[in-house]
Amino acid sequence: MKKLLVAAIAIAALPAFAADYKCNNGRVEKGGSTKFTYKESSSEIVIEKGGSTKGKAVKRGSKWHVEIGGSTQATFENGKIEKGGSSWTTVSQAQRTFDCNADVAATLWVLEQKDAI
Repeated sequence: MKKLLVAAIAIAALPAFAADYKCNNGRVEKGGSTKFTYKESSSEIVIEKGGSTKGKAVKRGSKWHVEIGGSTQATFENGKIEKGGSSWTTVSQAQRTFDCNADVAATLWVLEQKDAI
């Protein structure tokens, strides 16, 4: 009985969502098919599609700046994504769409919101 209760609690604790995209070794996949690729270093995350750069995040100090064509679209740090200095969403919300590490998920989410990917 105890094992059954533990199993029921474990199932109830599972997230009630499944991310649309999943990161896998530098690839962003949807339905098992690669949609984007990413290259990540300690100071830059580059998102590509078909060999073309769609956007990137550049680390300046403690903040990441998400850029499209060299123009900053948003920033993120400490689990918060900001646009124009105002709170936009959270990194955990970005990870609901993109099952990736926090920095890559935030970058992809901003690019998606800006119709860059």
